[in-house]
Amino acid sequence: MMHDAERRRKIRPALLSLLAVLSLLAGLGCSAALAQSIMRSPSLNISSRVPSIDRSMPRIDPNLAGRGVMGLGNNIRFQPSCTAADRDSGNCSGDVTTSSNSRKNGKKAGNSSSDASLASRAITNEIVAEIDGTLSEAQVDALARRHGLRRIESRNFELIGVTIGLFRITGGKTLEAASRQFAQDGSVRSLQPNFRYTLQGESAGAAEGDPAKYPQAELRLPQAHALANGANVTVAVIDSAIDLKHSEFAGVTITPLDALDSKERAHPHGTGVAGAIVSHVRLMGSAPAAHVLAIRAFGTSGKAAESSSYVLLKGLDLAAGHGAQIVNMSFTGPKDAIIGRGLTALAARNIVMVAAAGNAGPKSPPLYPAADANVIAVSATDAKDKLFAASNRGSYIAVAAPGVDLFLPAPDDKYQITSGTSFSCAFVSGVAALMLQRNPALKPQELRAILTRTARDLGPPGPDDQFGAGEADAFAAVSAVVAPGMPVAVAPQKPDTTDVSNTRSIQPAAAENLPAATVAVETPASAELQRNAGKTKPAVP
Repeated sequence: MMHDAERRRKIRPALLSLLAVLSLLAGLGCSAALAQSIMRSPSLNISSRVPSIDRSMPRIDPNLAGRGVMGLGNNIRFQPSCTAADRDSGNCSGDVTTSSNSRKNGKKAGNSSSDASLASRAITNEIVAEIDGTLSEAQVDALARRHGLRRIESRNFELIGVTIGLFRITGGKTLEAASRQFAQDGSVRSLQPNFRYTLQGESAGAAEGDPAKYPQAELRLPQAHALANGANVTVAVIDSAIDLKHSEFAGVTITPLDALDSKERAHPHGTGVAGAIVSHVRLMGSAPAAHVLAIRAFGTSGKAAESSSYVLLKGLDLAAGHGAQIVNMSFTGPKDAIIGRGLTALAARNIVMVAAAGNAGPKSPPLYPAADANVIAVSATDAKDKLFAASNRGSYIAVAAPGVDLFLPAPDDKYQITSGTSFSCAFVSGVAALMLQRNPALKPQELRAILTRTARDLGPPGPDDQFGAGEADAFAAVSAVVAPGMPVAVAPQKPDTTDVSNTRSIQPAAAENLPAATVAVETPASAELQRNAGKTKPAVP
């Protein structure tokens, strides 16, 4: 008792002092407490950064890696999606990583964060699996039924030399349970989720300068076209459906191919991407005489055009099977094992691959296929040589090209003003076509080396994670390619400002004759153009 009384006697003065301090702060309106709260934990509105969570998507067990489950094993990495608001502000969350080590350390793995990223990047209840290629369709159907699945489609992919099946989970099984059970079957070689991919176009605001002409000047296309125009070079455009009859494509050979097996109508994104490559009537694409394989792989049944791992593998297979020398990929998704195999196979065939870096902003993790080592990744610049605010950054960026406020074709013989790394990617695919026309024997790594060596340096001196080696220079790149039996042209180091309007046989219309256009990528409507009668339509085999 005496000890307690003594302790209370010593504590009492301290309590009185504390009460006095609190009274003083109350008299000041608690301003000191508020300031301390701001310093330690600022009030932030982060609602737009949180991806929507489909609670029906199960958590994936990291231990599935033991049976060759691609994308479901140890150290799973899924890239979370970004909303339109996130892309505009550049606020995209980073990688969500689930590792078996977290379970070993007693930490909870695969909680709502991994669920959210999986839901945003994978198609619900679908599995892509490599299966025994000797099985008949009936045997594959029986295999699927044994494991509570339904075969949607299966086929042999010549590009990678294996049979891949697309399966839907039935009977209420979770993705985790269905994947684990299916992976144990001796006829299954590997499996993964069917990941989502999105196109990389953005709506545009008011354009500064002349959106029809600035890419020509930046890339020095008229000068380059005096040396090459893309003739006899085949470019595969894996995208949404293209308006094959647009007057900008008059006389261009466009071969339509379908990886969707659907009746998707022409879409602004695919039409704009093709236009950046082969426009030649009122506009100027980077390779106006190239042959285009228009591979429809993105459907528009939802809010935006989307594709999947399985459909894109079909697109890559079609590109290789129809003689593509260049594959343009103006879309992004997560790191994907099955698509990675396709890219490796294309590289082994010396096919040049060009991809959009992505429009997810500076905080985005690397997006694929651009971040694949076999691919030329392209970021976007504006008319003032500034980086497109939504453009991805990273050490994997090879070069930059115009991609902001571009005037490009749109469906129904209309035009659009649009932005995005999709279109800067397309311009570079066209430049690659010019280089291959100059020397068809050029290997992908040789082409990349010339393209980056001749790029116009932007930003900090030397390569950087915004512009890569700099902005692509079509004239310098084509000039640096040694054409068989031809002397090497010398390209000026600085852009030539002389009038080059007569260096092409087909000229785009003067800027004052071009109609205004404000259509967004997702909105087909645009300003109607007044056409002259009797225009030739493109030749479509």
